[in-house]
Amino acid sequence: MPAKIPSKLALSEPNLSSPGADYLVRHCTLRQLQLLEAIVRLGSFTRAAEELFLTQPTVSMQIKKLSDSIGAPLFHHVGRTVEPTDAGREVYGACRGILNGLANLETKLADLKGLRSGRLRLGVITTATYVAPEILGAFCQRYAGIDVSLNVTNRDQLFERLSAHDDDLYVMGQHHDLGYDVDAVPFASNPLVMIARADHPLVGSTRIPMRRLADENLLLREPGSGVRDAVLKHFTAAGVEPRVRMQLGSSEAIKHAILGGLGISALSLHTVRLESNGGRFAVLDVEGFPIRRRWHIVYSKTRELSLVAQTFRDFAIASEADIRAQLHEAMTALMRVSGLCPASDTDPQISARMLGAIEAGAEDFA
Repeated sequence: MPAKIPSKLALSEPNLSSPGADYLVRHCTLRQLQLLEAIVRLGSFTRAAEELFLTQPTVSMQIKKLSDSIGAPLFHHVGRTVEPTDAGREVYGACRGILNGLANLETKLADLKGLRSGRLRLGVITTATYVAPEILGAFCQRYAGIDVSLNVTNRDQLFERLSAHDDDLYVMGQHHDLGYDVDAVPFASNPLVMIARADHPLVGSTRIPMRRLADENLLLREPGSGVRDAVLKHFTAAGVEPRVRMQLGSSEAIKHAILGGLGISALSLHTVRLESNGGRFAVLDVEGFPIRRRWHIVYSKTRELSLVAQTFRDFAIASEADIRAQLHEAMTALMRVSGLCPASDTDPQISARMLGAIEAGAEDFA
């Protein structure tokens, strides 16, 4: 915390009504500063325009006006991206402070009104789109006056948003490499299961050894994916070198590749929940699967949570039983396609192993 300035030195503080400050107040707008922040963060005029629902010519015109007011160019092109000039970096640092100050003010004003109004900014990792929107929708039904935004991105960009305090809360699986300045609260099971097309030769087999998968075409997410890291770590621990046929950028693409007969893949059970009753996908009983994982609500310790953010965190935790019931239904349907359904009682241990990854308590994910 900054040291308190003695009263005798108070006159040495910057005069916020000085001619320089007055000039910028009259010639620069908050919208221009918001645009500059988005361009620096995203590295693109186009992406900034998309995020703020503006046309690219409008963005370019506003940044030109800001540059004219500052009296220096703010960006220069580097290949296909744009980077801030020295003047741009100085303005960026100042506008980050201004925008964060306004966000904190908004939070405090909303807290004064209780839960009748307010704003919640939620950042989620791509795979969490199969669970977070439903929780957010139920939350909005209960608290209709809350204005919400949902930002979906990959893990690296989500970490950047967390570092910049761009959102109130974040939903992700893997969080241990974020350091000590964050809190991570588990709220739902996220088991990884080995999925194949329903007519795959391994469907119906029990206790499939990991070494058998070395002969199969494996479909993986792109480098940097938490699911990819967990799967490759599991193969390494078993001493098996997977035969990776494709690396794809989304779970939807992988599901289509599976149906196209291109291979098998370890996916979050959430990603196939809606298709589990369709009879097209089957779950394989592979040694060491399902891999037990859990979704977490993550937030910075250095920033006080608003009343709205605290309420959503608690709401998500309270949703665990409903999420668990949905996953139990999905797993049972996939096991039925595979001939491993608990009703058939092929092997009680299979049912216990497959469904146990969903039923496990939070203590198993510490």
